Amino acid sequence: MKNAAFDKLLVANRGEIAVRIIRAAKELGLKTVAVYSDADAQSLAVRMADEAVRIGPAHATKSYLSADAILQAAADSGAGAVHPGYGFLSENADFAERIEAAGLVFVGPTPHAIRTMGDKAAARAAAMKAGVPTVPGSAGVVTDSDTAVEVARDIGYPIMIKASAGGGGRGIRVAHDEAELRQQFATATAEALAAFGNGEVYLERFIRQARHIEVQILGDGQRVVHCFERECSLQRRRQKVWEEAPSAAINEATRAALCESALRLANAVAYRGAGTLEYLYDDDTREFFFIEMNTRIQVEHPITEMITGIDLVKEMLRIALGQPLRLKQEDIRLTGAAIEVRINAENAAKNFMPSPGLVSQLVVPGGPGVRFDTMLFPGYTVPAYYDSLLGKLIVHDTDRAGALARMRRALDELQVEGIHTTIPLHRALCEDANVARAAFHTGFLETWLAANPLADAAPLVPVSKAKVPA
Repeated sequence: MKNAAFDKLLVANRGEIAVRIIRAAKELGLKTVAVYSDADAQSLAVRMADEAVRIGPAHATKSYLSADAILQAAADSGAGAVHPGYGFLSENADFAERIEAAGLVFVGPTPHAIRTMGDKAAARAAAMKAGVPTVPGSAGVVTDSDTAVEVARDIGYPIMIKASAGGGGRGIRVAHDEAELRQQFATATAEALAAFGNGEVYLERFIRQARHIEVQILGDGQRVVHCFERECSLQRRRQKVWEEAPSAAINEATRAALCESALRLANAVAYRGAGTLEYLYDDDTREFFFIEMNTRIQVEHPITEMITGIDLVKEMLRIALGQPLRLKQEDIRLTGAAIEVRINAENAAKNFMPSPGLVSQLVVPGGPGVRFDTMLFPGYTVPAYYDSLLGKLIVHDTDRAGALARMRRALDELQVEGIHTTIPLHRALCEDANVARAAFHTGFLETWLAANPLADAAPLVPVSKAKVPA
């Protein structure tokens, strides 16, 4: 990492995370540079940043995924550092190397850590070496179907075939017997090569009703702390929909063991910046297993901020500025409960059909313990080229029941006119008895959707007639 402090930050991302990073940087007195594609010329990030640089046409491959364009923007603007946000190039070790080779600060971990922990087979091996529990599976990459069958005989079925370079729930197939494993193996390797440019796969035992629990960590390359855990079990097609902190499923002893294991692994790679270690938790056996690490800030980071009072993005920037980690583990307290729901431009009643278009009006909920991280504003046109995430509605209260009640109220207040959103889905989930009891797992939501089809949204209520509390 470049040793000298910087005073200008380029945000190599878009949407709500670009807005989030710009706000944190401004609070630290840093100048900010937004990059934008043609589709984002009128975005909130562009409006908020001190400077904005066009990096290409709408398609991400020619703009947000173009390392050349971003490096040129950094040079043209005189930025001293680059924050990649999440997605796009955030976990690309080659990109991080190029940033540092250009004499700039990469706001994130070292390229070595990204490579080690970004390759899931390598991360699994690192976890095993550090004594962190892992899901029973192959010792590393499996190169052919015969070897896969041998491994499966030891592990048992069902078994997952996972792309080493996969992420975001992609690159995963499940086989229930030997014949299916042989068939799926060839398909999985071909898909991995096409999607990630890397056809390597490894195998893991498939836990039928696992919870997805993750631990947030911060490190400065010398010392690491954890900020407790989040639960992200409500997923659709392995994409997170609803997140909570802390998990209602684990007790204090399990929490302590889980977080300690995350520290061991993060310390083993001398981790720098913000990162998340993801685990599967088996309700029946009360076991947890490390599955992967995300070497970046997560979409769901706000709920950790709500229960700890720590601004994770500002801490990332302080570390990138060369400051030692300010936080001591004994000073990080877990207070209350927080819930985050992802508000997407999708019609959940029509198989989550994307719904880009003009946001004609916007009413944002307020009150204690309510936060809406978004890039929306009235008159903004949601483009069709990118992920459908519009923002995250986050609530915090003294306990989970209070947070759930606050989420119901906040969802009732939130009005996005002009496009379909996933607000009705979240409002329905708030009324579900199993959700109220936190009785769910990673397969729960898809089963719930099949049993509880949502009514197709009626024409959106004009904001002048919406039910907005006085």
